[in-house]
Amino acid sequence: MPSKAESLLSLHNVKKSFGGVQAVNGVSFDVKEGAITGLIGPNGAGKSTVVNLISGFHKTDGGQILFDGLDVTNQPPYRIGQRGLIRTFQIARELQRLTVLENLMLAPQGQFGESPLQALFARKKIAEREEQYLDSAIEWLQRFNLYGLRDEYAGNLSGGQKKLLELARALMANPRLVLLDEPMAGVNPSLTLTLQQHIQSLMEQGITFLLIEHNLSVVEAICEHVVVMAEGQVIAQGDMATLQENQQVVAAYLGG
Repeated sequence: MPSKAESLLSLHNVKKSFGGVQAVNGVSFDVKEGAITGLIGPNGAGKSTVVNLISGFHKTDGGQILFDGLDVTNQPPYRIGQRGLIRTFQIARELQRLTVLENLMLAPQGQFGESPLQALFARKKIAEREEQYLDSAIEWLQRFNLYGLRDEYAGNLSGGQKKLLELARALMANPRLVLLDEPMAGVNPSLTLTLQQHIQSLMEQGITFLLIEHNLSVVEAICEHVVVMAEGQVIAQGDMATLQENQQVVAAYLGG
């Protein structure tokens, strides 16, 4: 497990129950800064609940979540996002009736135009900032091969294109850590490889990732450290080669 100094995200004995069912039961693990950490486990293991707790979409019943050394436990999602912790969703949540470009232009946080006073009296500053956002959006669209679709309604994209759009939108928020909830789900093999390469490249640029994924080939290829959950608990951690020899992991997940 990474040392405290290396950890950008730390969970300590985090718990969550729903109607008497203990979905997350004392989960603790660290996410090392500048790396891709995998979170795997069978369906119902509690992985997506953990992501919801980290990102503030659910409130914990106990435990502590630290981001960059600061306690973000049970803070609202927008405050967690402002700190640079951004998430994607298992099912892409694009704004269907906005264009691809408009989806990206909405993503940056703290836009001047959101304030009525600034909208009235800081028009030049707003225009300059929007020009910066537009340049950034175009850069991400070109990088993810979506530029030709910039004026298309986001709801008309294919499933794989929506995954790319959601990742690009997350990056427009200038994140330090991105929680990726099953980005490869429903994506064809060619686009899976493209997404994998993008994630690796972004990690090399300094972005940290927590990757929740069922495609173990992807996890093995790009994750330095992997956390395994089953029945709401962490049952093992390490690299994939080591985990594949762990009988508890094989019995709970890898062995089907």
